Amino acid sequence: MRTLLAIFAHPDDESFGPGGTLAKYAYNGVAVHYLCGTRGESGTVDPERLNGYPDVAALRTAELMCAARALRLAGVHFLGYRDSGMAGAQTNTQTGTLHAALLDEVAERIIEHIARLRPDVIITHDQYGGYGHPDHVKLHRATLRAYALRYGIEWEHQSDGRWLPIRQDAPAPRLYFATFPKTLLRWAVRILPLLGQNPRRFGRNGDIDLVQIASWNVPITTRIDTRRYVAIKQQAADCHASQLSFGRRSRIQRFLFRRNQGTEYFSRALPPYQRGEPLETGLFGD
Repeated sequence: MRTLLAIFAHPDDESFGPGGTLAKYAYNGVAVHYLCGTRGESGTVDPERLNGYPDVAALRTAELMCAARALRLAGVHFLGYRDSGMAGAQTNTQTGTLHAALLDEVAERIIEHIARLRPDVIITHDQYGGYGHPDHVKLHRATLRAYALRYGIEWEHQSDGRWLPIRQDAPAPRLYFATFPKTLLRWAVRILPLLGQNPRRFGRNGDIDLVQIASWNVPITTRIDTRRYVAIKQQAADCHASQLSFGRRSRIQRFLFRRNQGTEYFSRALPPYQRGEPLETGLFGD
């Protein structure tokens, strides 16, 4: 059985991100595992959502398990770190948070799961963490470091946003970064001020800079058709009800969430992407 391992930072990253792709492979016989860096302790949650749960971590873990059932994940695993919060938050430097952890320590924990699960393909965050979350960026760096430690890969970052392996000592799983085209986001940055919203202070807590995100360049190498799995992805996303309250009040955020409905995008790091290569339509090289 082929195995895919998704490595993301929080409960909901699997559903709000490449949930359609995870569902597509899971529903077609691939063992899809989710390695979650934290339990989302720093996520903003409406107080009434905590009824029946001792804390935010327990609530968001339950939501993740609900999403995992919808996506038919073969397993959910945790790295055991605390959610660091958004960039600049006081929680960033607290002991036990993912952001504060030593890079090699995080990489070694990832390697333990790679050794046990033996994935053919690994997906993680891109170098910008999608929208700049410190935990996303840390897992991107830690995954690259895990490849360096386990497979002897030396990475070199290119000016066009690609990561190239300039040395490799052993065969390694295919590696992809979840990403998305920035075209619609650039349009949203122009439209938001007309609607009285500041694109540099977006989101429930005003801590997301859409202008900066729109400027980040990650080459798209792979486009997955997930039209048959849109409803499943939405079902999984709905499981994360504590993180949806703002989105249901914001037309712009709903628009951005739907930007890749039916199509999801990735940037392939291994095997290395060559300029001019046609877009892939699968993650397993077939």
